[in-house]
Amino acid sequence: MVNNSARRAVVIGGSSGIGYGLATGIADAGYQVHVLSRTAPPSTENIHWTSCDLTNFDATEATLLQLAKEPIDILCFSAAFYGPKRRTLAATPVREWTTQVDIMLHGLWIALHTCLPALTVNAPGLIVGVSSEVIYNLGPGRSGYAAVKAAASTLIRSVAQEFTPDTLRIVEVLPQGMVDSPGIRARRSSDFDYSGYMQAQDFRSVGRYLATTRGSEVHGLALEVRAGGEWQSVMRGALPPSQSTIS
Repeated sequence: MVNNSARRAVVIGGSSGIGYGLATGIADAGYQVHVLSRTAPPSTENIHWTSCDLTNFDATEATLLQLAKEPIDILCFSAAFYGPKRRTLAATPVREWTTQVDIMLHGLWIALHTCLPALTVNAPGLIVGVSSEVIYNLGPGRSGYAAVKAAASTLIRSVAQEFTPDTLRIVEVLPQGMVDSPGIRARRSSDFDYSGYMQAQDFRSVGRYLATTRGSEVHGLALEVRAGGEWQSVMRGALPPSQSTIS
């Protein structure tokens, strides 16, 4: 077990959905959590918000450099950009693709490049990457999203190989089903029923577990989280169900 007194975590993309659920779980474990996002998360004890737009690279780097002046124990990257709807590659505007790269890949690279020194001060540091079933299942109409998510996963797993597990650990988290979030709601009709969708609170338990253990038992794994908060390793179980048939 890790002594979490005065520990600090940075959650990028933690205003809602998976990121907010992980942030609240990390805060439950006694960490001071700094959420970076375009919109503010709900007011929660031990969670501090800083406005951040990942497409503004210079401002993002400056914000992270300020936070990295002190040790960072956990870095969680949950920022995502999908677009207004699913469409074939040929029908996708170039700007939609470049925004996906800017936010989900370049934003992650900047976060890692800036925060890695601070993450290794109070070793072991922990990187939590929010993944997706799409990197296992692929699927039509979301090739750009799948490619960037896969690249982001490869990036953090490659960085982990530059350190020993005593210095830095990585864990990926992904939802088993669709998650209720502002991005999803922007693509649905006003009368859509979200009762079957996962909620932010489903990720609170795994966030608390990862913060408490600093990923000691699950380093290098991808954890598929189910509605209700239970999880299993993708490597040890069946692949997560595909969402290709869900628009």
